Amino acid sequence: MTLACAAALLFAPAACNRRRDSGAVVVSAIGGVPDAADARRGPIDLPSRLLIDSTAQGLVRFDAAGQIEPGLAERWIVIDDGMSYIFRLREATWSDGSRITADQIVAMLKRQIVPASRNPLAPFLSAVDEIVVMTPQVIEVRLSRPRPDLLKLFAQPELALLRLRPPGGSGPFRIAQPGAAPLLRPVYDLNRADPEDQLEMQPERDVRLIGERAARAIARFAHRDSDLVSGGSFADWPLLATADIAPAAIRVDPAVGLFGLAIVSRTGFLAEAANRAAISQAIDRTALTAAIAPNWEAADRILAEPLDSAGLPQVPSWTLLNQDERRAGARLRVATWREQAQSGPIAMRIALPAGSGATILYAHVAAALLRIGILPERVAIDAPADLRLIDLVAPYDSARWYLANACIVCSAPAQAALDAARAAPTLAER
Repeated sequence: MTLACAAALLFAPAACNRRRDSGAVVVSAIGGVPDAADARRGPIDLPSRLLIDSTAQGLVRFDAAGQIEPGLAERWIVIDDGMSYIFRLREATWSDGSRITADQIVAMLKRQIVPASRNPLAPFLSAVDEIVVMTPQVIEVRLSRPRPDLLKLFAQPELALLRLRPPGGSGPFRIAQPGAAPLLRPVYDLNRADPEDQLEMQPERDVRLIGERAARAIARFAHRDSDLVSGGSFADWPLLATADIAPAAIRVDPAVGLFGLAIVSRTGFLAEAANRAAISQAIDRTALTAAIAPNWEAADRILAEPLDSAGLPQVPSWTLLNQDERRAGARLRVATWREQAQSGPIAMRIALPAGSGATILYAHVAAALLRIGILPERVAIDAPADLRLIDLVAPYDSARWYLANACIVCSAPAQAALDAARAAPTLAER
């Protein structure tokens, strides 16, 4: 039941909100304390991703426009019909000055993608068959099937090459002052910078990275005690109405991904596809997204475009109906099922995060369910539930990523199809 694509909030300095231009740049990232975390242990939040992205890098990385640029690899070629990626490494050092070797890079990448890894990208790297050192300057990534989006995955912070002791990598910054709000200092890179640009260290080039709750980050920015707020979600958006922040200072990152309610229980009423469709069509997506943030375009399908799928996205049969007709059809379906099953009132547990935006979302969803004869109950995001909110940004453009994350509890045929698509060697078979 996709409602709209995911989006992130970004507050940047505007004329009426600019703080005094002296000392380090202060950045608030919405989340926990920044930590150079090991992605093998599970997902990492935004403050930690920013810390890793600043102090480390992968074989490749994203530039300011979101395009792939060299990282630890200065260049690369793709051969054997996309089955082999060969990377030539540049000279680089760890944060302590020791040289980064090809053997270290290969070992670190392998650890992130082994079956036991909890790296969120590991399931989408199953096509990696082998990573080998060819020479001290060259490594090869061999695939079992082509992956045109491989570089986009290698550019993610989850696959940055990072040492935990001492923490750091070969990124553009080093941790000058560790702690709960680390101070990051730019590193002069002989391989990338013009020697004429080597200047005496200036405090204004440092970055103070703070991880904190959205309310604190917004208040800090409103009081001109920070230069940038990054992160946030729909749950935090209504907080902006309570802060004195110039509209010109607010940016919305048009990220693509999944935002909607996933079915996590297929028992009782939710066991039948027609019943699940009734819930989906009962929710007024346009009104819901407009209540949280203006100009937030709603979606009525998991895939808005084919991406790497040979088939066209499936369009729900009710899309041509107006909202009243959708609601009437859903109400009839609920009543029919209750009569046939001789069931009492249908209860539906909806798992949502904390936050005012989530409260607005629940109000709309709960009202929609009540109108068709279902009793809603809000539960915590990690509590047992029937429907659970998904709010994810896609790391790369793949139909399989969308389907795998949306289908949390799939039928056996659907799961088999997803597994077969993952192993399919060609686009047509996929």
